[in-house]
Amino acid sequence: MNTTAMLWTGRILSGFFVLFMLGASVAPKLAGMPVAEETMAQLGWPAGYVTMIGIIELFCVILYVYPRTSVFGAVLTMGLLGGAMATQVRAESPLFSHVLFSLYLGLFMWGGLWLRAPRLRAIFPFASARSETGT
Repeated sequence: MNTTAMLWTGRILSGFFVLFMLGASVAPKLAGMPVAEETMAQLGWPAGYVTMIGIIELFCVILYVYPRTSVFGAVLTMGLLGGAMATQVRAESPLFSHVLFSLYLGLFMWGGLWLRAPRLRAIFPFASARSETGT
């Protein structure tokens, strides 16, 4: 895949990730929608944490979008997603649809970032230099 195609594919994947986070997670929490509070209560979270979690999510997404802080934003977001996964495990939620959803979302996020950030590809190459030279 050429560099331009990788860049645009990464931007599109990252854009979908950002839109999903803002639309499905951040907005309901910050808008005070009852579904956010109800969902958190079902997972065992006490009332009053929804807004703070929404602010943290928004902060992580903003860091992820800005190129200079995108890796830092991705690392913080993975911490957040790890906490979400732990919450789902504690609540004994279904494995593939709920518990692992944070993993799916994280792979989508990192995949978009890997495709759009040459520095990240240099640190985490998909293939070794030896296999690329054909030796």
